Amino acid sequence: MPLLSATAGLVLVNGASYGLLLFMLSSGLTLIFSMLGVLNFAHASFYMLGAYFAYALSAAIGFWPALIVAPLVVGAVGAVFERGVLRRLRTRGALAELLATFGLAYIVVELVQLAWGRGPVEYAVPAVFEGVLIRVAGIAVPAYRLFLMGLACAIALLVWVAFRATRAGLVLQAALSQPAMTQALGYDVPSLYTGVFACGAALAALAGAAGGNVLVTEPGMAATVGSVVFVVVVVGGLGSLGGAFAASLLIGLLQTWAVTSDAALAQWWSPGVFGRALSPVLHLSVAQLAPAVPYLLMVAVLLWRPRGLFGAREG
Repeated sequence: MPLLSATAGLVLVNGASYGLLLFMLSSGLTLIFSMLGVLNFAHASFYMLGAYFAYALSAAIGFWPALIVAPLVVGAVGAVFERGVLRRLRTRGALAELLATFGLAYIVVELVQLAWGRGPVEYAVPAVFEGVLIRVAGIAVPAYRLFLMGLACAIALLVWVAFRATRAGLVLQAALSQPAMTQALGYDVPSLYTGVFACGAALAALAGAAGGNVLVTEPGMAATVGSVVFVVVVVGGLGSLGGAFAASLLIGLLQTWAVTSDAALAQWWSPGVFGRALSPVLHLSVAQLAPAVPYLLMVAVLLWRPRGLFGAREG
């Protein structure tokens, strides 16, 4: 029983930390879609840039300054892209914007490979956290994972307060529902859009800067996590920050549990004609199917609730 409790505790901690990291990444994508209506295919590339910039800057100025500077730099890159490209394409429709972000994602991957090579870089956890374990409910947890969880929760609270309890947030909500009226009242709506895109890119970069040393920092990291982030946004509901938070935790916990499970599908399928026909599939373990868990969850949620858990935007 103690072993079971320890295992369950580790699954809970690791799943929650992974889920909260997904939220830091998906919150920026949610904000961009809510305000601009753009499904940004380059969002995971901003995450990758955040990890690489933090790696490069940490060698020169230290980890903590790099954790601040890297998201600011990537946010500035996002602002330039929105102002110079997306703003010019807005009159041509959503497809043109989507293709532009798709092209940017490929450009970023190529630039990263030219600058840092095709292999992983040695982006390490800061020395103050290295090897430090903290016991939580009798379970030894790496201190840096607890830091990641605290950072993600702080970001979630900050974003909620900024968009629900500040004047700037109220103006942004007005620009979302009534852009023409907001413009008539004297607010620069295009600049608001640029600011939101920059904030979304910076949030993605912060996730990369903070999580790139726990996960692997390499040119394929955007492709690895990019599709999962879109699953989070769809499961949570397009445009819903609360939905993104709930979906991130749910996916993080389910996928972590699946990775650590030694169960086989045959345990849950009664024998029979269909059982014999599906015998090759039923011999697979849950751990082998762990990469497919987010997508299976997405299909199940969309069958039950097509707009996602907390869908807030049509289409």
